[in-house]
Amino acid sequence: MGCGALSVIINWNMAANISLYIHIPFCIRKCSYCSFVSYSGRQDAMEQYSQALTREIIQRVDNRMLKSVYFGGGTPSLLPADHISRLLECIGTHLPQNREIEISLEANPGTINHKHLYAMLSSGVNRLSIGLQSLDDGELGVLGRLHSSAEGLNAVAYARGVGFKNINLDLIYGIPGQTLPSWQYTLEGVLSLEPEHLSLYGLSLESGTAMMEKIEAGELPTIDPDVSAEQYELAEKILAAKGYRHYEISNWAKPGFECRHNMVYWKNEEYIGVGAGACSHIGGHRFLNTSSLEKYIDAFTGNGAAVESDETISPEMAAAEAAILALRLEEGVEISSYNNDYKTDILSVNSKEIKELESYGLIENNGVNIKLTPRGRLLGNEVFWRFLPASSAQNDTNQVAMERE
Repeated sequence: MGCGALSVIINWNMAANISLYIHIPFCIRKCSYCSFVSYSGRQDAMEQYSQALTREIIQRVDNRMLKSVYFGGGTPSLLPADHISRLLECIGTHLPQNREIEISLEANPGTINHKHLYAMLSSGVNRLSIGLQSLDDGELGVLGRLHSSAEGLNAVAYARGVGFKNINLDLIYGIPGQTLPSWQYTLEGVLSLEPEHLSLYGLSLESGTAMMEKIEAGELPTIDPDVSAEQYELAEKILAAKGYRHYEISNWAKPGFECRHNMVYWKNEEYIGVGAGACSHIGGHRFLNTSSLEKYIDAFTGNGAAVESDETISPEMAAAEAAILALRLEEGVEISSYNNDYKTDILSVNSKEIKELESYGLIENNGVNIKLTPRGRLLGNEVFWRFLPASSAQNDTNQVAMERE
């Protein structure tokens, strides 16, 4: 199944850039808040799935320069290290790539140890994203996480021990019952680990998730938006004092450690997604693979098609999405570049919306950039939907602005 060594190096400027997302949908148990495509107890399908991924990667090759690879899930760290190695070998053979390519992999505490991490590092993974979520065992229980706070801390120590020098830690705030002091305890504990990057996500639940059902049944308190806002503001204050750059609504990094792969999404650039439920954005189209594990595997053994939908993105929608995604970034929309890229004039087309949002104190426009204010970062969706075409529903912005975190 291996396709060769991860050693194909071509000058960065020889081809247009593209990024690759690889979805690994396997979990030991689905977390109570999770609505992503994932399957628990299906590790028996990993070999077939890895083979299908390899075939899709080869099928999707278009000779463009690969700038980043991201293994997301699910729980990618459940995948055996030799599967990851074979996938990266295949990518190295079939896709030209930059010498400094970023290769990220999501990992959950309890699914990794020294040996596994060392094998992943040796195969080419150079950025690890660990789903710590909290350092409070009670909060981890509410989230349905399998690991304890001690196991989370051990996972970071393991990663450092084998040589990972670029580590992101995921945290969740707004957990039912989570207090401001307990959130501060988690933040301070995590900062003692000196991660290069932090992703802090406000808990947002979709209908049908186990946690939402418990809230609806009165078994858990509802999410308090005021407490969530206080927690977010506390994080901004503490992380700024520690020298982290708040470069995107939910992401902080030490200088030079911003996530290159996610920047592709926020800059509305093109990317290929492979795997069950993966999305691609190529040539003005958005392609979505089937979320069915069986259908996906069958598609690459000659018995069906992986792509479930193909959406043509209109120029109007492309411009709207680009504005929404750029507003998530610290620098916001750079007006001149945006107008040139999307053949429009945002200050004219969105004049009413911009003036209204300025009057609410949610954005600021200095004539060069349009960006969120601190209050706007708290109320992002109140900003984002206003940039959508009139024909789009207000809640469409949730997918556009949040799906790529």
